[in-house]
Amino acid sequence: MSGEPLLQVRDLRVRFRVDRQRSVEAVKGVSFDVPRDATVALVGESGSGKSVSALAVMGLLPPDSAAIAPASGIRFDGRELLALDARARRALCGKDVAMIFQEPMSSLNPVFTVGFQIGEVLRRHMGMNRRQARARALALLDEVGIPDPAHKIDAYPGQLSGGQQQRVMIAMAIACEPKLLIADEPTTALDVTIQKQIMALLASLRRKHKMSMLFITHDLALVGEIADHVIVMRHGEVREAGPLRQVFDQPQDAYTRALLHCRPPLATRPWRLPVIADYLEGRTGAGQPAPARERVRGVVPGDDTVLTVNNLGKSFDVREGWFGHRAFHAVRDVSFTLARGKTLGVVGESGSGKTTVGLTLLRLHQATAGSAIFEGRDLLAMSAREFLPYKRRMQIIFQNPYASLNPRYTVGQILLEPMRIHAIGADDRARTAIACQLLERVGLPVQAMHRYPHEFSGGQRQRIAIARCLTMKPEILVCDESVSALDVSVQAQVLNLLQDLQDEYGLSYLFISHDLSVVKYMADQVMVMQQGRVVELANSDELYRNPTHPYTRSLLAAIPGSGHATTQDA
Repeated sequence: MSGEPLLQVRDLRVRFRVDRQRSVEAVKGVSFDVPRDATVALVGESGSGKSVSALAVMGLLPPDSAAIAPASGIRFDGRELLALDARARRALCGKDVAMIFQEPMSSLNPVFTVGFQIGEVLRRHMGMNRRQARARALALLDEVGIPDPAHKIDAYPGQLSGGQQQRVMIAMAIACEPKLLIADEPTTALDVTIQKQIMALLASLRRKHKMSMLFITHDLALVGEIADHVIVMRHGEVREAGPLRQVFDQPQDAYTRALLHCRPPLATRPWRLPVIADYLEGRTGAGQPAPARERVRGVVPGDDTVLTVNNLGKSFDVREGWFGHRAFHAVRDVSFTLARGKTLGVVGESGSGKTTVGLTLLRLHQATAGSAIFEGRDLLAMSAREFLPYKRRMQIIFQNPYASLNPRYTVGQILLEPMRIHAIGADDRARTAIACQLLERVGLPVQAMHRYPHEFSGGQRQRIAIARCLTMKPEILVCDESVSALDVSVQAQVLNLLQDLQDEYGLSYLFISHDLSVVKYMADQVMVMQQGRVVELANSDELYRNPTHPYTRSLLAAIPGSGHATTQDA
């Protein structure tokens, strides 16, 4: 038994019913092993079937809409899981097999304390009483690095940060000391420094408890830091599998090579990022992409300034106790200039104030201090009527393409509405012509005009959001984490599009992101924020090569796969 892999998946086929007549096969004959005391990474884009495969192992597929083929096999520690009844499967999954999900706030119950939720696992699977479960929960919170566990055990999930919530999920997962831990995109929603901490925590816990781990991600840079073996999936099939170094150093499949090279590199800045199609259609060589013209970034004294921000401040009134209030200063004394046709990258951890800066400049938040000078006028001091014409000239692309488009409107209605409000175009026929041109410009067919947002992928929805911004012919575009929710290949397509639009229209970007690889590729200047303040501001090449502030150095050191990114890669 000891020589047998802990988990064996054989010819797994999962089919989802769409309606009474139609169904779709999401997993198409997938086979792989997870050895004992090892980490296997399951890699692929959204829709590749990697998460469905993990849910099949856990027995969490919806029984009313998903079906596993009879010939499929999932063998765990010598037992065939698909032959177990529901009760036996529940007893096994949660104790010997545990799972960490992508979004902790969706997985934790908001009306129960974290101590109660960890204790529930222990009472159900380990037979502990409440006192024993609480003591064990305290030890687990301490083990996963929750500060002040004696206080946090009685906190509710909403009172914790995103990183702390994910640590609670990890504590729940390891509570019963499982033999197999499945981690499904556990760091996607976290900023770069918290991501590094969670990755280090998972690796240390796996070694300490001698667990096996199935690590699911779309980011191969993360895989290189934690995995022993790699399985690459696409469209429900395994495209490549092997030891980590073999897959990374000598990838055999074109799709694997594409995933490795689609992320913006730190060492170079190519004129255009390669995308999946470049590799699958043979437009690149078998190894690294062919050397290409590189972009030169930076702001020089002669550059024209489009926006000058002086001493910007924003505070929120926060309730404290039953009757008390206090001011929370989200942005303090922020000053910078934005050059015409250039990109200012704004980086920092969650809560640093970077998004608040963008929203305040667009007057989606009301500034409490400072000025924003555009063409000699202070945008923040204008009345609503005075500011209306300037709304056209400053637009924003939000982070979540699923939430930023009205699901009841067709794409045509989404694009026409702002043009009607601002009287762009002589009539609806002229506006429709403009909308069609913009759809083609962002790489979508004209037929998309008559479809609804839910009929598009995340990358396509973000393109629609960009087209909506372009209907206003803006001069300044705030990109608020606009590619963070996208797969690496789709991210490359959107970054190429944003760069093409800047080249063509001379747009100025305020590019807000926690992904420092993307910021290095896009930005001429980088502004680093911490706790609402600017701690460093410099041209991007200089900042990445020679950061002066300790916080900047910590951010750069946390970039996945970079080692210490400040000298060797910049």
